[in-house]
Amino acid sequence: MQKMLVKIIKNKIAKIFICSVSLILGNVTFSYAAMVPPNVQLADKQEITRNNFSEPSSLDPHKSEGSSEFDILRDFFERLVDTDKEENIIPALAERWETKDNQTWIFHLRQGAKWSDGTPVTAHDVVFSFRRLVTPDTISPYGSYLIQATIVNARAVLTGKKKPEELGVKALDDATVEIVLDRPKANFLQMLAHPAMSPVNERAIKKYSSKWTQPQHFVSNGPFKLAEWVVNEKIVGVRNPYYWDDKATIINKVTYLPLSDYKADLNRYMTGEIDISNGGPSEFLPTVKKKFGDQLHVRPIMSVYYYLFNTQKPPFNDVRVRQALALALDRNIITDKVLGNGQKPAYDVVSPGAGGIYLKQPEYASWTQEQRVTKAKTLLNEAGFNEKHPLKFTLLYNTSDAHKKIAIAASSAWKKNLGVEVILYNQESKTQTVSMTQGDFEVTRYAWNADYNSPTSFLDIFTSGNTNNHMGYQNKEFDQWTLKADETNDPADYQHAIDILNKEVPAIPVYYYVRVKLVKPYVGGFHVDSMGNIPTKDLYIIKH
Repeated sequence: MQKMLVKIIKNKIAKIFICSVSLILGNVTFSYAAMVPPNVQLADKQEITRNNFSEPSSLDPHKSEGSSEFDILRDFFERLVDTDKEENIIPALAERWETKDNQTWIFHLRQGAKWSDGTPVTAHDVVFSFRRLVTPDTISPYGSYLIQATIVNARAVLTGKKKPEELGVKALDDATVEIVLDRPKANFLQMLAHPAMSPVNERAIKKYSSKWTQPQHFVSNGPFKLAEWVVNEKIVGVRNPYYWDDKATIINKVTYLPLSDYKADLNRYMTGEIDISNGGPSEFLPTVKKKFGDQLHVRPIMSVYYYLFNTQKPPFNDVRVRQALALALDRNIITDKVLGNGQKPAYDVVSPGAGGIYLKQPEYASWTQEQRVTKAKTLLNEAGFNEKHPLKFTLLYNTSDAHKKIAIAASSAWKKNLGVEVILYNQESKTQTVSMTQGDFEVTRYAWNADYNSPTSFLDIFTSGNTNNHMGYQNKEFDQWTLKADETNDPADYQHAIDILNKEVPAIPVYYYVRVKLVKPYVGGFHVDSMGNIPTKDLYIIKH
């Protein structure tokens, strides 16, 4: 039965079945947290330290936009629905749901759901949270997410044309939420599992404003709650005794470190200070493989590394300049020489196999690098740049040894192949995010982790007006094809959309990510899904 359901969900024309599948899943009993084999003896001390790679810009689900935040928020907050290890939708805050037309959805919150301060989580909290996410004054990076989810009036609320109270989300009573969509949305339930859709505590926010995320004021509804936050040093979460499924959680304390230095990460793993690391620097990979063997985990994930163009600033408003830089970038040097952890060169912005769909790459993906450079030189010369008038620009990246190495490799390729002069400039992640949001960049490093397993999740950020569209890119034809593809889930429609991006190049895809982790052999329950998620509630420490 379970295999049959999975096949139905993955079928590209399964929209009509989403309702019935959801209803079935909403009434099945699932295992939510750590599953300890009967022959395994647990350690007395159930504490774990994870390297989070960078300092989160915020722990407010509506102010966050990257994996450094979301990896933590998934532990602290629970959404209406979640996904299991097989990436099926499962009940979470909502114990069941129903819909008759795939446009009006009714969610029934589970009895006994509480905030970490012991007060009940109600339907009114969910409504407040959805409204806050899309309210213009919130200035959420994910403000347009509800537009993508096709929730009634989301666009009008975000643009200030309607009041938040007019959003298509309301509480029918204390335990029942109604969400109304403009049209059926094939991936709607998947979208609800994203951390940006986490309920937040209205009382804490109204009382403490932006300070509500400080440990002494923090209120969450997930398996863990915030106990300590020392900026640029550590974030500590402890078990939330009011979590409805606390009995199934085994880890009592989780510490997240913001180490972006791979060498420091590896050193602290080797000394036993870190239980889950980021795998160490790529040049040490052969040594790491030899020394640690089964402790090294490498998994391709739905994530793409880019360089974004500010398409509103000359000369990057000229498609020939963007095409030339995309062609002249030698991705194989970056994946094989700079990284070397199994990453694959990227020639479009959709991760291969997203939603079970494999799209045709641009023609130049099959060319030799020499052919690409020849074409790039012609394009750049046509745009007015040559030896006498070389292209010059600043490449912004967030501070990281790996990002720096990639930026050096990219700028060297552009210099060698096209005579381009690149100034490298780094900022801390928080500052770089502000620069991107304000359009204060020429070319910048970026990455996109799929919010849900579909090509739409990658394409949406390039649509006009999307709050993550830092490129300022606008193309009505692309918008139309993306919208159509979202409605039909037809590979042909997705192909039309990606073909436009591949031609106009608002961003240079560099490589497809893998998630590399070193994991101590005494960490049980470890699993990485295709989205890169590693929930702490699934983990446990084996006696060692």
